[in-house]
Amino acid sequence: MKTTETSLRLFLNLHTTQAILAKKFDARLSMLGISLNEFMILYHLQHAPEEKMRRIDLAHKIGMSASGVTRMLAPMEKIGLVQKEANARDARVRLVKLTSTGQNVYKDAKTTMEEAAEWFLTSSSETDIAQFTGMLRTLGGNLI
Repeated sequence: MKTTETSLRLFLNLHTTQAILAKKFDARLSMLGISLNEFMILYHLQHAPEEKMRRIDLAHKIGMSASGVTRMLAPMEKIGLVQKEANARDARVRLVKLTSTGQNVYKDAKTTMEEAAEWFLTSSSETDIAQFTGMLRTLGGNLI
């Protein structure tokens, strides 16, 4: 039977683990000139229909506020990873589209991330990973 203390420890351990992993992934991605959150944006755009999404949808996918995503997108747009695009159905809505430069950076970053994830999970079995993924879904994670 779980206790409140056990639940709190799980939450704190998840938070600490996420922070440690984010720093390690950021360090690896910094060689490509992007952060983990920027990789997440590129990932979701790469997998979106026509490689474009509304900013609010991006924010939801990566667990940030819409204004936080907007602040992240400005420098990404400046260096040519993404571009703004009008929505054909609604002129009030602006979309974010992955550029060809963004696609190339994403491909390199994806390889880096796959190698890092494999290295971090070397001692974990497929069953362990599947169980943990299921637990994250239960906790409400915006899983990919």
